[in-house]
Amino acid sequence: MTDPRVEYEQRLRRWRDRVAAYDRRHLIVSNARLAAAATIALLLWLAFFRATVSPWWVVAGVAGFVALVVFHARVLQRLERSTRGVRLYERGLERLSGRWAGGGRGGESFVEGHPYARDLDLFGRGSLFELLNTARTEAGEATLADWLRAGADLAEVIARQQAVDELRTGLDFREDVAILTDEGDVSRTGAIATWSALEPLAVPSHVPVLFAACTIVTLVMGVLASYGVIPWSFVLGLVFIEAAVVHRWRQALRIVAERIGQPAVDLTVLGELMVRIETESVAAPRLKVLQAALTTEGVTASRAIARLTQLVSWRESSMHNLLFMPITTALLVPDQLAIAINRWHRTYGPHVVEWLRVVGELEAFSALAMYAYENPRDPFPVFVPNGPLFRAEALGHPLLTDAVSVRNDVCLDGGGVQVIVISGSNMSGKSTLLRSVGVNVVLALAGAPVRAARLSLSRLVLGATLRIDDSLQAGHSRFFAEILRIRDIVDAARGPVPLLFLLDEILHGTNSYDRRIGAEAIVRALVGAGAIGLVTTHDLALTELPARLGVAG
Repeated sequence: MTDPRVEYEQRLRRWRDRVAAYDRRHLIVSNARLAAAATIALLLWLAFFRATVSPWWVVAGVAGFVALVVFHARVLQRLERSTRGVRLYERGLERLSGRWAGGGRGGESFVEGHPYARDLDLFGRGSLFELLNTARTEAGEATLADWLRAGADLAEVIARQQAVDELRTGLDFREDVAILTDEGDVSRTGAIATWSALEPLAVPSHVPVLFAACTIVTLVMGVLASYGVIPWSFVLGLVFIEAAVVHRWRQALRIVAERIGQPAVDLTVLGELMVRIETESVAAPRLKVLQAALTTEGVTASRAIARLTQLVSWRESSMHNLLFMPITTALLVPDQLAIAINRWHRTYGPHVVEWLRVVGELEAFSALAMYAYENPRDPFPVFVPNGPLFRAEALGHPLLTDAVSVRNDVCLDGGGVQVIVISGSNMSGKSTLLRSVGVNVVLALAGAPVRAARLSLSRLVLGATLRIDDSLQAGHSRFFAEILRIRDIVDAARGPVPLLFLLDEILHGTNSYDRRIGAEAIVRALVGAGAIGLVTTHDLALTELPARLGVAG
């Protein structure tokens, strides 16, 4: 496998070369547009004020200017995508150098209500989510967050590992997805999902016929009026009569079309992403299942979304183009397009949520595959069916570079060492070790590689007290907040899945005697429920806790 840093540097150079080329082309075309505009002004003067050239020269000049505008738009689009390619690999090199914190989306909204997300820095600035997140849709971000917030069962984890391992070397796939939109923007798939779940308007079969007939009649009358067969006042009166006839359904159709919001750009990104997913060659069973789910009754999701994008874009143009809006309104074009959108909604709306689920999972897999590619020495963990077990060699913290990370061997086994008590001075790395254990469990149960030489573990749930704050609004002191958290952890230890607890400076707001008695009672309850875990403390008396409990530690 190519060294990630070398590969990123090569690709970065290629994208920078493209940016430079398109920037030069952009400058040339901009100057050509100015020259064309000046030429058209000159031709207008010569044709209509001096009568020295044919008006057809003006038409030719305008046609040339329009062609330049279209070509310029394509150049700007390619320049923008090339700029995104540059940023993609700059971000990749920043991650490899450990300078990535604060440059991406941290998913702060996913923290609320989670029992240990803040303790382990799963979300927020400099978080695990920010490190992993390459999603370009809300669905992708939500899926990745869900995988970090809750571990999967072992069969699901194994399936994810296979998918991630296959996509690990898929740099072209990740690149194509990443340049679809700016890094700071995500396609608002949540709004699309909400719209698709709404009940489509029940449009009687005669309504589309009525609108089509009105359009045809108006068009024919307009042609006749242009040839002087009938007066334009007759056409205008006809338009008012038609507006009164279709008024009831026009209002309903306007609401139907506007419920989707203004997602033309979001739909474009989603459609292009679906095309890329549908055309990617995959072998892992999970990826094949996801890919197959993007075809419904012989129609691919990308094709259906492209059709919706086209309808929405046409309707927006027909309503907001000041030059053509009077004509399109008179011909009921926005209403005809609203009928088509409603028909699409009825046909494909029930499938949209499933399509977005597939897109979200593929983006989550891609994010984990990026992490696997950039950290080729990180192995996939080995899972055992019976637990509790956490056995790691050279365990490190994924958010730290090798230059500052201190590796440790950690072994916790329900049949052997159940508790490890760690004591030491401030800034000695006690909390970091606890977070290293917790974050690697999160990665393992998400289906990603882990920061260790080797890691074997069973399925586990986590409980942690590394970051606890008081709450003025709730009237909770820090000590009371810690008691509430410990209560939840003890409750979790009694659940069906073994618990791995991470207790940092347990009950440190109390005196030594009360701390010792309280800590012993808490750990006794956890060990008695079959949990395993680590405890940090400044109180040397607590280092004798495993011996007093009669367990290995």
